[in-house]
Amino acid sequence: MEDLRSILSSHHSKTGNVNSSVKSTHDEVAASTSEIPDLFFDEILLKFKLTRVETLCLMYLYRLTWSKPNLHRKFGIAPIISHADLAKQLDINLDSLYQTIRKLEGFNFIETIRSGQYFVRKYFTEENDRKYGQNYDNFL
Repeated sequence: MEDLRSILSSHHSKTGNVNSSVKSTHDEVAASTSEIPDLFFDEILLKFKLTRVETLCLMYLYRLTWSKPNLHRKFGIAPIISHADLAKQLDINLDSLYQTIRKLEGFNFIETIRSGQYFVRKYFTEENDRKYGQNYDNFL
């Protein structure tokens, strides 16, 4: 049995004009995805008891470094970002952002290269980087 969409797509109006501006419900844009190691969910969240804001900030920096096009990816370095823009993206104030960055540095998940640019570990801890063979192209 044919589905309704295929029947309607083959039907043309009496005037012969086909309305090309009407989109099919299956022409929707697919959601983007980012690859995050299962290690984050299975170990890091449990062991480090990250707050909501710490998780947001870490995932933002991780995606920026490892999941999006980045010239410094082989070194694990995020592109330079504005602290004000980052705080706006995460919907937090600048003081909370600075505290969060210091906390993430305390866990050794990230290191500040210079203001707005961070080294972000691929496997979150130095121990896991060694375990999974991540070397950052002699950056460390």
